[in-house]
Formats: sequence, structure tokens, C-alpha cells
Amino acid sequence: MSAAEYQEIIFEVDEPVATITLNRPEAMNALTVRMLAEIRHAVAAAERDDKVVGIVLTGAGRGFCPGMDMNALDSMSSGSSGAHDDLSHLQADPGDPEMGENFRVAYTYLMSVRKPIIAAINGACAGLGFAIATIADLRIVERQAKFSTAFSQRGLIAEHGVSWTLPRLIGSGNALDLLWSARKFNGEEAKDIGLAERLVETGEALSTAQNYVRNLATSAAPVSLQVMKAQVYRHLNMPLADAMHETNDWMAQSLTKDDFREGVRSFIEKRPPKFTRVTV
Repeated sequence: MSAAEYQEIIFEVDEPVATITLNRPEAMNALTVRMLAEIRHAVAAAERDDKVVGIVLTGAGRGFCPGMDMNALDSMSSGSSGAHDDLSHLQADPGDPEMGENFRVAYTYLMSVRKPIIAAINGACAGLGFAIATIADLRIVERQAKFSTAFSQRGLIAEHGVSWTLPRLIGSGNALDLLWSARKFNGEEAKDIGLAERLVETGEALSTAQNYVRNLATSAAPVSLQVMKAQVYRHLNMPLADAMHETNDWMAQSLTKDDFREGVRSFIEKRPPKFTRVTV
């Protein structure tokens, strides 16, 4: 399937960056079943492409993603399934199965993808869009972006893993405040409480995220990025001793790899390194 065949996203690869743009600007990029399937399919394509070092997820127009489309939610609340498109051609299974079952549930597959995923948040971010942003590896946020968990105001609970991700990013008190109140807050507060790793001006989130990936590609080993991502997420679920034993095993393996030799040699020779790209 070519990138041109997606209906609700735009998928572009400009080595070393793959950019996935949620593309329903008339609805502020509210999610549909089709869009979620297209995102998953595009992430899998980016993970397979050895030209891609990192993946950027952003929104078209003024919004990032305000959550599920309200028409879809209305159908769910009324018990109506409605007519569905055939999305079988979008079936995909991104992510490393060796990460374990914790990262094979719903949208947690993003945490097992072998490449960095950067959310470039350019506007409204709420509900499931907010949850997906917390599952991304880093969040680069524009100052005027507006956030809300939204769930309590829809009679819902903390969905889609946000009860796990959010306290780990901002602490339990801040997490409960945002979940209980569902209040709106901007990019500046997101940075202040630790939800955003970078705060940028209006219109700068996408280019900043893409440049972040480009900088990684010039200086860091993609396989190292993959293993570090796996370490961080796997070890959140492990006792310290188990995490240390796994780290020691993986470190011993890395010392035998060509990337280690290239990293040392390029430093000695004062030249840019030529590391191996991740292949699936």
C-alpha cells in the first residue's frame, strides 16, 4: 500500500524522518476507526524502512487530536455499530514482540516500536489523542496548545493506559488533578509539570521534532536508540535487580557489535560515525 492511498493521514518519509500527520483538519483531527488503523499501518511501514531513524506524529491545521470523533462516540453510547469500511488492507503488527505482552495491548504497541516516536503537538490534544501523546516517547509542544484529559466530563474513566503513563510522567497528584477536573491547560503548563519535554512557539513543533530526529541520525546509533527505549519501558515494570541483570546482559552483547567499534573509531578519527540502521 502506498502512502497516497491513506484517506485520513498523510505519511511522508524524508530520510531519516518519517512524519505521520493526522489529516482531518475540519474535525481538528478527531480520531476514527479508519484513522487509527492507518496510523498503525504507517507506523509499521516506518519501522520496516531502514531509511527511517525516527517517527514524528502531528496534526494538520490547528489541532493535534481532540480524541475520538463525537459521532463515533455517539454511536458507541447508543449501542449502534453502524456501517463499517473494510479495513482489512490496513492490518499491521508494528512493534517488537520481544518486549512482552505489556506492550501488545491497544495503543501500547507504540512503546514497543523499535524507533523513537516524537509527538509534535500543535493544538488541541484531549481524550484518546491525549492518551496517545503520553504513550509517545517525547512530546514537543507549542505554547498555545490546549490539553484536557476530557474523560470525567464524558462520564468515562481514565482510558487507554493513561492511568499508567500519566503518573509516571507528572506524578500521581498532578495526574489525578488533570483526570478529575478535565480542566484545560496550555503548553506552558504542560512543560512546567513535566508532560512536555520541549516548549516551542506556534508553528515550530513539527520542524523541531523533525530536526531532533535528524540530529539523532547524525550522532547516535539507531540500534542503541532501540535498546535504550526497550530498557526504559521494560524496566518500569521490573525490580531493580532484574533490570540490572538484563542491562548487564545487553551491555555485554553491545560490546561485541560493529556499532561499538565504529563509535570508538569515529571518535578517535574525529569524524561522524556511520552506524547500522535498524531493520525489521
